[in-house]
Amino acid sequence: MAWNWKCAFAAMAFATALAGCHGNDDHDGEPPGGSPSGPLVPDTGKVAPTEVRMTWFGISNWTFKIGDLNILMDGYTTRIPQDYFYGGGGGLAYTRAAWPIDKAGVDKLDTVLRSGPGSPVKLLITGHSHFDHSFDTPYWAQITRAPIVGSRTTCYQAQALGVPAKQCTTVYGGEKIVLNQYVTMRVVRWNHSGTHETNPEQHDPIELQKVPTPDGTGNLRGGVAEDFPNGGGNRGYLFTVATGSPRQLTFFVTNSGAAQDLDADSITDGINYGKPLDSLRKAMTDAGLGAVDVWIGAGGQPVAALALPILKPKAFIPNHLGSFYVPFQMGNTAPFNDAVLTSYLAANNVALVPPSQYLDAWVLDADGFRQVDNAQMKQAYSF
Repeated sequence: MAWNWKCAFAAMAFATALAGCHGNDDHDGEPPGGSPSGPLVPDTGKVAPTEVRMTWFGISNWTFKIGDLNILMDGYTTRIPQDYFYGGGGGLAYTRAAWPIDKAGVDKLDTVLRSGPGSPVKLLITGHSHFDHSFDTPYWAQITRAPIVGSRTTCYQAQALGVPAKQCTTVYGGEKIVLNQYVTMRVVRWNHSGTHETNPEQHDPIELQKVPTPDGTGNLRGGVAEDFPNGGGNRGYLFTVATGSPRQLTFFVTNSGAAQDLDADSITDGINYGKPLDSLRKAMTDAGLGAVDVWIGAGGQPVAALALPILKPKAFIPNHLGSFYVPFQMGNTAPFNDAVLTSYLAANNVALVPPSQYLDAWVLDADGFRQVDNAQMKQAYSF
């Protein structure tokens, strides 16, 4: 594909913005514009954090509680029945009807996440924009009033369901976002699982070109070739947390990935965003890191073999586990089982820490990384 200098210049401008770009639907199909000034979550960070508390609640749903900054990633609680999907993209291209967000389910989960050591969600991030990741994001944004960070597609999905454009920050990879005085998040351009040959609708980097139109009942269609493409592949997030002492805490999170083209140029809408592995290397270099404490990742051993030499994590948590069809309240019905990845991590002296049940929790602090009790949250679902 020929290099598009005009588009490349625009992409570079976005990538160098300190805090990303706020969504704007003035020109459908064009990258949103506008930049926030100062920290993205200015009402947090009053006290130096001493730990990161990570709570998993299915698929690639997480909260990262860093002092009084509670970050929610993805948050897909709704379940769209499998027989509503058909067509390509691994059978997920199209749906037979639009589907409503399970607002009662999200409301309950929001209440549960505030209980015990939890706190109100202050920031929403999405790795990519398929239904099993960003379907509930617009409603989370409405009930928490938290800003969203994600792809242009995620921002357009949110706008379609009534979230103000200014509440969503579009990221393309390469951004350094100061969340508060202690927490910095660097955005890494990443890819989605699969291959172009087997499931292009899922794998190929595709963005929505305009804000989608809900059906007559105010709902969107969840197909990956409908209102929920992946949003230009995927986004990874590299976090650095200052603790008020020389020991900073670091973790990287991705929720999909394919070895096929991690080291190939990522091209979306004619714009070349470079190689995902180079995006990761640049983020690590910018953060001054030679290793991270924890990598929450997906893609199995093929992806780990490419990214692990760059990240050098002490611990690895496999991400994107569980069923996105089985009702949330039934808990995890698909436990981790990957002998090849397990052997690879052991050979490289990386601790494997697989989640077992929804609402499992861990703490990362100066003493290391360990699982902690989370019975108070779990009892709401009898997990």
